[in-house]
Amino acid sequence: MSDGSVQQRLSQPAVPLLKEQRVGEILAAVPERKHWRYRPRRVGMVWRSRTFRVVAVFTVLAICGLAILALVRDQTGTQGFLVGLGLAVLPVPLLLAAFRWLDRVDPGPWRNVLFAFAWGAFAAALVAILANSFATRWIATTIADPSNADTLGATVIAPVVEESAKAAAVLLIFLFRRREFNGIVDGVVIAGVTASGFAFTENILYLGNAFGEDQQIGNSGVVSVTAATFFVRAVMSPFAHPLFTVLTGIGFGLAAACARRRRIRRTVLPLLGLVLAMGMHSLWNGSGVFSPYGFYAVYAVFMVPVFGLVTWLAIWSRRRELRALAAELPAYAAAGWLSPEEPLALSSMRARGLARDTARRNYAVAARGSRYTPYGPGWAPGSIPGAIPGSMPGVMPGAVPGPSAQAAQTKAATQAAEAHGKAAARAVAEYESFATSLAALRLQARRGTTGPDFAERELELLHHLWQRREVAAPALTYAAQATGLLRPHRLPPLPYAQQFTPHPQYGAYGNGPTQAQAHAQPPGPGPGPGADYNPYLRPQQPPR
Repeated sequence: MSDGSVQQRLSQPAVPLLKEQRVGEILAAVPERKHWRYRPRRVGMVWRSRTFRVVAVFTVLAICGLAILALVRDQTGTQGFLVGLGLAVLPVPLLLAAFRWLDRVDPGPWRNVLFAFAWGAFAAALVAILANSFATRWIATTIADPSNADTLGATVIAPVVEESAKAAAVLLIFLFRRREFNGIVDGVVIAGVTASGFAFTENILYLGNAFGEDQQIGNSGVVSVTAATFFVRAVMSPFAHPLFTVLTGIGFGLAAACARRRRIRRTVLPLLGLVLAMGMHSLWNGSGVFSPYGFYAVYAVFMVPVFGLVTWLAIWSRRRELRALAAELPAYAAAGWLSPEEPLALSSMRARGLARDTARRNYAVAARGSRYTPYGPGWAPGSIPGAIPGSMPGVMPGAVPGPSAQAAQTKAATQAAEAHGKAAARAVAEYESFATSLAALRLQARRGTTGPDFAERELELLHHLWQRREVAAPALTYAAQATGLLRPHRLPPLPYAQQFTPHPQYGAYGNGPTQAQAHAQPPGPGPGPGADYNPYLRPQQPPR
């Protein structure tokens, strides 16, 4: 070793030895945070912030919305824009209601629906208008016959651009909201809502231009171009764009149901759905070029059968989700988490609605102190804490209020009873939602599509169920028997006095009143006649 290297080694400061007895002394010598000279760098923290992502998405959609508004208004004029907007909005509620009905078994959050519609109406429409205009001008300047530029743009360029732009919304939700994208129904709903938003903006443009054409030639009424355009786009084919994009959604839905190890299938299926969507869109746009009656031929021979097939597939997938509840939840009933009747009630949309309505009536009647019992004989209306049978809340026993005071107290009691019933119905609806998510999670586990956090997610869902089962379980049991799902047909005599066997490995949520009150924490203070009313706790029978 040279002398220079020895001298350099001797000149380096000594590193403090880390010994157990000197750890406190070393750390005590560190200055306070405000005197730090070196601070940790937050690499990538901004992109991981949920607030930043929400603001970024909202900003992008807002900019696209303002841009598309300016473009459409520039092409149609102010009057044309207003007329097109008023007519284009008419089919939108029907389309959105149809997709939300399809998603009733395990409804996705509204933020996904709003994002999908906004993406289709603003971002996808803006990309389509700009790309189609550029492609049409490019084709007109490069090919020998510029008169065919519009035809080539509509049959070749427009399907590729528009379906790719709409598919981006499905891809984003598939990647960043993966837990809320579980199968074909989710893919159909997100794709259909996105295409509905796109068709809404496109209809404004077409109807606005048609109105401007009528203004120039003086047409009005049923024979106008506006009426013909509205009939073709909003009456005959309001499902055209949703039908195209739904094929892409089905591809993503099939990919979501595949196991994680099948990477090729999870990649090919969405691409195949996108290609089919482009092909159908191209056939639809080019139908008028084949012959004068080509549009009607394609509509009757191709579009209507495909629409029926896709509708059947979506409804079949919805029924399959209900069957999954009846197949997966009995395992939790056998373990003591659910009553034996609940899986049957949860697998029937009629029974689920009846359970919510029954809980609402039940708790509203109890809050009024009425002797009417919606469950039949044996149910005591005074079982809600704070409700005195035969009395009105806010009236002291023995007091005789005046007419005005009595009317005010009666109104207040009615409002409190309605809020009482709504709280119970909300608890049942939340219970049904969590139970559906639990069945879907177990089905994903059997398919191999869940992540390593399966146990934590399962325990969290069981926790939410346990908080609400005091209200929801008896209502679902009653609904299962009242709808004929059980044999023999009979009503339970004491639905809210039913006892449940607690899960042996989940003792923190036992059946005792002290433990239930300690762990049942509803989202907010529950309305009711008593200050300590909790709609998630089992009502206790008053002493007799």
